[in-house]
Amino acid sequence: MTKADLVSDISDKTGVERIAVQAAVEAFMDSIKLSLEKGENVYLRGFGSFVVKERAEKTGRNISKNTTLIIPAHNIPSFKPSKTFIEGVKKKVKVN
Repeated sequence: MTKADLVSDISDKTGVERIAVQAAVEAFMDSIKLSLEKGENVYLRGFGSFVVKERAEKTGRNISKNTTLIIPAHNIPSFKPSKTFIEGVKKKVKVN
């Protein structure tokens, strides 16, 4: 599902115009991004949590040049789904 598909789906379900739904979806995503950029986690009860995780410094390899390099410690955004979200996916999505 793409962002356009999401906007269409919400618009069809709520009866709200697509332009308004698109603005709301964009604002929602911007709010999450800005919160994470400030180091604040976002918790959506029943859906999941957007959190900032810290990655430790580590040694990597450039195989083409056969050299080692240090990858500095850094923060990355991460999503952790809620237990109800996980259970719903486990029940409804078949394993290939």
